[in-house]
Amino acid sequence: MKKIGVLTSGGDAPGMNAAIRAVVRSGLIQGLEVYGVFNGYKGLVENDIQKLTRSDVSDIVIKGGTILGSARLEDFKLEEVRKKAIDNLNALGIEGLIVIGGDGSYRGAKALTDMGINCIGLPGTIDNDIAATDYTIGFDTALNTIIENVDKLRDTSSSHHRCSVVEVMGNRCGDLALFAGITCGAEVVITKETGFDEQEILERLKMFEVKKKKRHAIVIISEKITDVDLLAQKISQHTGFAGRSTVLGHIQRGGSPTARDRILATQYGDFAVSELIRGGGGSCVCFVDEQFRAVPIDEALKTPKKSRKELFELHQRLV
Repeated sequence: MKKIGVLTSGGDAPGMNAAIRAVVRSGLIQGLEVYGVFNGYKGLVENDIQKLTRSDVSDIVIKGGTILGSARLEDFKLEEVRKKAIDNLNALGIEGLIVIGGDGSYRGAKALTDMGINCIGLPGTIDNDIAATDYTIGFDTALNTIIENVDKLRDTSSSHHRCSVVEVMGNRCGDLALFAGITCGAEVVITKETGFDEQEILERLKMFEVKKKKRHAIVIISEKITDVDLLAQKISQHTGFAGRSTVLGHIQRGGSPTARDRILATQYGDFAVSELIRGGGGSCVCFVDEQFRAVPIDEALKTPKKSRKELFELHQRLV
């Protein structure tokens, strides 16, 4: 193998730049030419591909987002669209591709592998929703962003006898809500895994206020479960707390990556290059029990969702 490419796809995640840097520099030191594909699979189809040098990735390890940009391309599911991408890669002599993104990005990588371009996937998603790996690139940074904001909300909540309802990302995976709930000492955590019982939540909040004499409360809820503004209103109506809602939104995606994300992404990127050189394709890099390993993409996508029962029970015991 002489030439490889790297792209980022789907939602951006802090640490993607650290992974790009690792791919470029690890590839160069092993005698490869490394090409950056701009704007994900869209750039692959439109031939927005440039050769990268060592200096092109200088100082990007500290930056959030992705210098390569990202875009969604639904039409990439079509074989004739992927054929254009293959033709562009073949014209440049690129034999392997490292794709940084979520499960949709993985499916695109598997499809390209089936068409003759070996691809390796890296899990870049703040939700931590790739079940085959313990931690995805960007999760730790997003979690710390949530913690910072919830800690600030707690200051004002305690001053005004309020209950802050904080909506965080993670529609298909409740890890951000659960981990933030434990680390911030939230009174209530709501995810798809816990289910949503409005009456039960109101009763619990009344119990915290009356029996535990809480002056304030924090509710952390995963997105797309309920209308948080309406829930805050009902808290005001049915408990002694003044309910206030906060939707953190895309602020969770931004910011300089944490040390953990920088290190993890760097290790992911370096491992992926070695895997391509070994002839791997149609696989993704997973970090399990502090070890990196390559797993077939099909197998990774079928991996059952991680059970967080013990963590949920721990949270319940300690509030």
